Amino acid sequence: MNQSIWKPLIIFFVMIAAMNLLYAALVQQKGAGEISYSRFRQELAQDNIKSVAMKGHSVKGEFRRKITVELTVQGGTVKRELTAFVTVLPAIADPTLMTELSARNVEVTAISTEPSPLLNALSYTLPWILIIAIWFIGMRSAKAQGPGSFLGGFARSGARVYPVGEQVKVTFDDVAGMESSKQELKEIVDYLKDPKRFQSLGGKVPKGVLLVGPPGTGKTMLARAVAGEAGVAFFSISASQFIEMFVGVGASRVRDLFASAKKSAPSIIFIDELDAVGRSRGAGFGGGHDEREQTLNQLLSEMDGFDQHEEVIVLSATNRPDVLDPALLRPGRFDRHVVIERPDWRDREKILQVHVRKIPLDPAVDLAIIARGTPGMTGADLENLVNEAAITAAREQAEKVTLDHLERAKDKILMGGERKMFISPLEKRITAYHEAGHTLVAKFLPGTDPIHKVTIIPRGMALGITQQLPEDDRYHYPKSYLESRLAVALGGRMAERLVFGEVSTGAQSDLKMVTDLAEKMVCQWGMSDKVGPMTFSRGEEHPFLGRKLAEEKSFSEEMAWLIDQEISVIIRQAEEKAEQLLAGNRPKLDLLAAALQEEETLDGARVEQILAKG
Repeated sequence: MNQSIWKPLIIFFVMIAAMNLLYAALVQQKGAGEISYSRFRQELAQDNIKSVAMKGHSVKGEFRRKITVELTVQGGTVKRELTAFVTVLPAIADPTLMTELSARNVEVTAISTEPSPLLNALSYTLPWILIIAIWFIGMRSAKAQGPGSFLGGFARSGARVYPVGEQVKVTFDDVAGMESSKQELKEIVDYLKDPKRFQSLGGKVPKGVLLVGPPGTGKTMLARAVAGEAGVAFFSISASQFIEMFVGVGASRVRDLFASAKKSAPSIIFIDELDAVGRSRGAGFGGGHDEREQTLNQLLSEMDGFDQHEEVIVLSATNRPDVLDPALLRPGRFDRHVVIERPDWRDREKILQVHVRKIPLDPAVDLAIIARGTPGMTGADLENLVNEAAITAAREQAEKVTLDHLERAKDKILMGGERKMFISPLEKRITAYHEAGHTLVAKFLPGTDPIHKVTIIPRGMALGITQQLPEDDRYHYPKSYLESRLAVALGGRMAERLVFGEVSTGAQSDLKMVTDLAEKMVCQWGMSDKVGPMTFSRGEEHPFLGRKLAEEKSFSEEMAWLIDQEISVIIRQAEEKAEQLLAGNRPKLDLLAAALQEEETLDGARVEQILAKG
């Protein structure tokens, strides 16, 4: 706020305090002190009271002769002579007081308890003076901020600014893998450094670049690398910082952000988690969020409105491109979409090499083994894996992180942490046969992923886990592979039925996965001969409740019945396949279950040894 406005207010309050102190000093008489009412009556009886002044229950007066009283000061007793006194009348009225005062010829003065007219006026006007002063200061500050501003920097964008010369300590060399993505972003950096090279051929730099990919794949890291490489002003903000409860504040913050970027052009604006403000307008059930939609409208206008800006590039990141407004994705706003997928095992090895730079690693560790055993993991997952391994090594007071530490950290992330709990022998036997059923079906069905580890030690929410890891990353899933995957998932349930004659609740997560996968096979991937090569919206995820409720059904009741029948047929066929395979290999199933009950955890090589004996 403006300091020149505060100065008169501060002086005003200081003057009031000084007047109070001066008044207290003038009123306080020299040699005066507080005495009890009993002492006052005693002195009155001795005809030692000269005058009194009464105000309510308070009594002040003077003595005819000095008296000596003892006062307690800091734990000690001090004698003091008094010529005046102050006391308080008791709550119970003393009817003889005035009679005795008159008899002793004491001068009595009565003082009104009503406040002075000046204090009355001040008590009424001071709150209004304060309210008007605060309103005036707020309006002055809002005017200084420009249109749409309110109370100081409330309408400021709040973006983190990296001016020219302030380098971010992340470059493209620190980002492992993603070579094609880095190449597209390097073009942006090169344009900002040397725009004439592109303009000589009539090329224009994209106004917006949208980084799209699953969470943890390194979108924000890439943006930080752009900031480190660009050598221009860089503005970083999260889209959620635009939104406030007051309508119009988000739009004002967008205007302020782009105004600041234009002043520092050439510059880059990075908006993280764009879906927080860029969701499709009108997609909410019963209407949209007015403040968010106004913010989005302002962002659309700033990116490609009437007022052009050539040297301000908008860089954004999101993991939900399906919910973004179509007007935001069109050319002229976000011209370029950079898709960042989960890294393959070769890129995962490079990412691991980046993350193990700062930890003491055993030279015998082969990061390629860990990289191949972590399919689907993102850069954030791998960073967490290395950190978990370092924590495990520190807990064991090891000098270096070994391959065993990394393997245990990987198991903890993929299968969950071990739980210490009591399991009865019968439940342990049921769990062993359940996991042995998964394992046996996976070993004998062609085209399935290799068994990596089987355990009946409770981990996460499961009592036992059968872990399969593919030999390489998959991008296409044939129908035969999916059918085998369904059979493997149902192998545990079928093993329980074969051995114990009934099923248990242990297959709940297996049944959910089987149902979801079979529904996708029929409705989205056209893998049913009766339904044919058709796709339906059934089984898809819906980001908005309103869209799901208002969605028009694209198939008839007869087709819905046929879809249900085909899903059931696919699951029944997988169940029969698993049951036949387990029944034909019962001795091997018993061997696996016995080994699991004895050893609790088996790796892939140990499973091979056990099956070779049978």
